Amino acid sequence: MPRSYVVIPARYGSTRLPRKMLLRETGKTLLQHTYEAACAARHPAGVLIATDHAEIAAEVERFRGEFVMTSADCASGTDRVAEVACKMPRADILVNVQGDEPEMSPDNIDRVIELLEQNPIAGMATLATPLPSPEQLHNPACVKVVFDNHGRALYFSRSPIPFVRDTPASSERAGASSPPDFNAPPLFYQHLGIYAYRRETLLKVSALPPSSLEQAEKLEQLRMLQHGGTILVGVVHHAASGIDTPADYAAFVARRRAAG
Repeated sequence: MPRSYVVIPARYGSTRLPRKMLLRETGKTLLQHTYEAACAARHPAGVLIATDHAEIAAEVERFRGEFVMTSADCASGTDRVAEVACKMPRADILVNVQGDEPEMSPDNIDRVIELLEQNPIAGMATLATPLPSPEQLHNPACVKVVFDNHGRALYFSRSPIPFVRDTPASSERAGASSPPDFNAPPLFYQHLGIYAYRRETLLKVSALPPSSLEQAEKLEQLRMLQHGGTILVGVVHHAASGIDTPADYAAFVARRRAAG
């Protein structure tokens, strides 16, 4: 079987939540929670944290994780993972898990790896989940994805996709109101920010200049599609949210304390 690794890009700075990787109101840093969640996945041969900051590296050493120092010039998490891939010629598949995903399901990590294991021609895979509410459909911070009958991504967007033209029933599905069956059967899917790459695909894509669609939507995965690549999309039903704001972190801490 292909040898897979999880790489967690972890940068120090964060505009909306300063030093968020090092927040530790639960007794563990946000980064340690994410690392431990990734380590619970069955398929990866290892989990690495990629950072350019000494304080992040010191924290990883404290909880006895593994890390790789990367360049401060990396423009994105994908670039940071690609830099790690250059140093790991034995890695076949690399999974990019964001460092602010402390509630990432280990099963989801295994699922995105299995997509590439079962489809040797594909170079990249990701996950999606049915949208639960029309509010998220119209929220540009929630990225939507549409895919074909074979699970291949057609497009990712911050806009509501697909656009439902006809009324009246379809307007309700598109968010004019919020009936209990808003998205039943599922038509609208939220993209989850986890990616699995074959090593050679990751190195090729990261070497390409940003594409016009990528720059317009501010979505890196569109570079792959615009250059004719294939992204497999697996549908899952557990979608934990990342931590972007103080309110997100407070809610996470409350859930951890409630769980004991």
